[in-house]
Amino acid sequence: MDYGLTVFGVKDSSEDMIRFLHGSVRKIDLVISVSDSVRGKNDIAGGTGLKGLEKELGIPVFEADSYLLKDDATLSFISGNGFDLGICMGWQRLIPVEVLSRFRSGVFGFHGNAGYLPFGRGRSPLNWSMILGDTRFNLNLFRYDENPDSPNVFATETFEITPFDDIRTAQYKNQILSRRLAQRLVRAWEKGEVIVNTVSKDYDSWYEKRTAKDGRLDMKARTREIYNLIRGVSAPFPGAFCFVEKPGTDPVKITVWEARPFDQIIDLSGFAPGEIAFVFENRPVIRTVDGSLIINKYESEDGSPLKAGDILK
Repeated sequence: MDYGLTVFGVKDSSEDMIRFLHGSVRKIDLVISVSDSVRGKNDIAGGTGLKGLEKELGIPVFEADSYLLKDDATLSFISGNGFDLGICMGWQRLIPVEVLSRFRSGVFGFHGNAGYLPFGRGRSPLNWSMILGDTRFNLNLFRYDENPDSPNVFATETFEITPFDDIRTAQYKNQILSRRLAQRLVRAWEKGEVIVNTVSKDYDSWYEKRTAKDGRLDMKARTREIYNLIRGVSAPFPGAFCFVEKPGTDPVKITVWEARPFDQIIDLSGFAPGEIAFVFENRPVIRTVDGSLIINKYESEDGSPLKAGDILK
């Protein structure tokens, strides 16, 4: 079998891209995803099964038994068929050379940062950009090779990260530009005009892998740092967290899903950094080193509400 357009994906953003391309740009000939067991083992934020698209949209879906695509069944499937263009959306692993080499026009994926590749290679670039306080995100559609996030750029589009964005709204902007870039690539491919720029004057830098434990809040940090971490790891990611100490019990974990800077002028020096000064309609106001923060949405591990006088650590 020879497949013209293949999409690799394991997430809700992958499904969005598949529906967009298949419905508005060009029919997709194959989807490569992973089995439910593989998805479960890899703790994929926003992960979703795509097998249902086979019946709904009529697209064959191959489910690999390895996220690295190195299991025998997958390698046999790849070597036994022909492929032309591949697009990765929401695929957070390197595609092995054994797979890349089978795609005549190449496999392309998305990666972004505040600068230009190879600056900002690595893991969780959108989360990192928000956590670091970046105000723009350059989204690249680039051709994969054996190295991560190589500067083999087909096209780049940019969106703004505003002070009001959280990770989910930034993902929405990312989806808008991903659709545009993917459509440009497919149209160029249909004309035989896919041109890749491999020249870059930027320096190499890396974003490190993030795990759930990296969401721990430091109440000695400035308001903007606390706020950027909260919005940068909110749903569908594990969330930012801290602990509140209660007399006679172990510290209780608090997951903070949504917060905003509150005020930097009101004198709250009578409260310690991390202390809840006020609660309005179950929305705690926290004193910070340089002002205050209001928590709009949180979860307490024991189900109890936060109250004035509680200290978050």
